[in-house]
Amino acid sequence: MNGVNPRDAGAPAPHRLLVPGLIFVAMVVAVVGSLGAPLIPTIAEADHISAGDAQWALTIVFLVAAVATPLAGRLGDGPHRRRVIVGSLACVTAGAVLAALPLGFTFLLVGRALQGIGLVLTPLCIAAVRDALPPERARPAAAVLSVTTVVGIGLGYPITGLIAKFGGLHVAFWFGAVVGALGLTVAAIVVPPARNRTRHPVDLSGAVLLGAALVGFLLALSEGDGWGWTSPLLLGVLAASVLALAGFVVRELRAAHPLVELRLLRHNAVLTADAVGILAGVGMYLPISLVTRLIQTPASSGYGLGGSVFLAGLALTPFSAASAVSTRLTRAAVTRISSGAALALGSVVGLLALAMLSFAHGSLWEIFVAMALAGLGVGAIFAVVPGLIVGSVPLHETGSATSFNQVIRYVGYAAGSTLSAVVLAARTPSGSSLPVDGGYTEAGLIGCAMWIATAVVALLLPRLRDRMRDASTTTATVAPGDRVLADEGLADAEAAGPVPLVRTSERAGAGERVRSDTTGD
Repeated sequence: MNGVNPRDAGAPAPHRLLVPGLIFVAMVVAVVGSLGAPLIPTIAEADHISAGDAQWALTIVFLVAAVATPLAGRLGDGPHRRRVIVGSLACVTAGAVLAALPLGFTFLLVGRALQGIGLVLTPLCIAAVRDALPPERARPAAAVLSVTTVVGIGLGYPITGLIAKFGGLHVAFWFGAVVGALGLTVAAIVVPPARNRTRHPVDLSGAVLLGAALVGFLLALSEGDGWGWTSPLLLGVLAASVLALAGFVVRELRAAHPLVELRLLRHNAVLTADAVGILAGVGMYLPISLVTRLIQTPASSGYGLGGSVFLAGLALTPFSAASAVSTRLTRAAVTRISSGAALALGSVVGLLALAMLSFAHGSLWEIFVAMALAGLGVGAIFAVVPGLIVGSVPLHETGSATSFNQVIRYVGYAAGSTLSAVVLAARTPSGSSLPVDGGYTEAGLIGCAMWIATAVVALLLPRLRDRMRDASTTTATVAPGDRVLADEGLADAEAAGPVPLVRTSERAGAGERVRSDTTGD
């Protein structure tokens, strides 16, 4: 808000339904985004493709979101926020219509890509309420918006699964189109224009390089088994991806208005938060992708549960519910233990969940318990991460730092989704459409490794960086960020955009902390 409330500058009063309207918009995006995971086996059967190929209907959503998030953040931070929100919802609605039409998997994939644009909306909605409302009203509204995504996914999985069970695949996407159109209408009515905003150029070339790098890496991962892990084609794709990523880094470091401010990684807490974010993202989407396929695997396979798409969606509800509960518990815990300890504790819970899923997935109650444990672990991780970032970067860099963390998380989600499909495809016998039971065990153990790596990074990376840092220089501590997290009730990095924060200035030698309460954007 840059210290100026629009209402103080003579702007018209916000719409009386602004907060419930934006909550509805965030819920719509979460529900439409949840159309992917439980429907993977149904998509594979309907379009006569392998389950691994059908997994791209979920992966592409996060791939697009990873590229669209910084773009939308830059556009939405200027005078075009309302246009970005309404335009994104138009893309979500159009994507749902395209996916609903019986035009084949290619068109469905394009439709799902358009729906991925909707994942950028929650931080923009939070920024809108912070601009339009006074702080005492904006803070609780931002907190509610931050957890709406988790709640919406928890509702969306069983609802869309139920619709798909009785109406079929395309009816589920028509449902997404209807709620998307409703969200578009509500946004057009209640979202105010952004006031007193400076327009900055958008780094489109950086977005192209980032997208090329991500597509190349995920394509190589998903097709490695078919192409051959040492084939010239795969090595060429990987080399091109590395070059694109290197070009992206060079571009962002030299650009006057970079898409992503990579220099923020010099902050110890930001580097830790981003490293944890990508590893936890992989660890999060591995079990989600595995469970939806496992439950719908026919009982004749000897290990599948033969459940419906509705049951597969219902099995993910404990994950969302436990994530919300874990967020509240963690907010209380970070006032008593360090952020690194809280991150490590969440990683241990995630490790228990994947270990259970690896060796005990023969009954529905075991899967429900494993998913609840996974939700507890993920909720703890992503409750701590925003405070690490907000409490360690300068006020004007908060939006860029949290946006980059969101990008990193989406990359982790996409990698986890793709990796699950790769492992199961590798353990599918020739001539069969179903993997052996050991494929789920192996994929679960890879998830265990991800959670172990997350705990190690959370505990050791800050210490290693501290030892490498010159003794005469002190950086911002994470404690202020922890306090912001506890005070604001932010459950997700999406919520850490414009937040009131206690900032610690950097001073050499003395390590004296200067606290100033400021309201950022």
